[in-house]
Amino acid sequence: MEFINWLSLALIPFIIVTILLYGTFKKVPTYEAFVEGGKEGIQIAFSIIPYLVGMLVAITVFRASGALDFFMNLLKPVFSAVGIPTEVVPLGLIRPISGTAALGMTTDLIAVYGPDSFIGRLASVMQGSTDTTLYVLTVYFGAVGIKKMGDALKVGLLADLAGIIASVIIVTLLFGSA
Repeated sequence: MEFINWLSLALIPFIIVTILLYGTFKKVPTYEAFVEGGKEGIQIAFSIIPYLVGMLVAITVFRASGALDFFMNLLKPVFSAVGIPTEVVPLGLIRPISGTAALGMTTDLIAVYGPDSFIGRLASVMQGSTDTTLYVLTVYFGAVGIKKMGDALKVGLLADLAGIIASVIIVTLLFGSA
């Protein structure tokens, strides 16, 4: 365990030194390239802000309007019939929208049910098996100016659905049902 800790502390400086040496070997002005990359990073951050604000407002409206609770109550019988605990359904709905909200839900589920419970394990696996599709599309597509993202949205949400279904199947197979 101590070796792993040492390795993790040494790995990042090693990678940085390797990149600097490689850049020097290739005669790349590494410091100037670093500064130029920093400038581009700041410009991208400022260009992303309107997209982030729009996404955060949409998430807040979705949760505050009661739409999430409405969908939960509407879908509760379906998920119960298939054997999916209704406690993790909000996580599956929120995860493609907001990683922070999903992480908060996962933390709450683990705090209430325990990390070794079926719900705690399912929430953890679901958190790791899905992505924040709407955030990714908003930020990255917005940063490069792509306005038509319909197909990417469909594929991303389909991948999230596959991750959720796979999470339920794998956790059920490995740890039994709720």
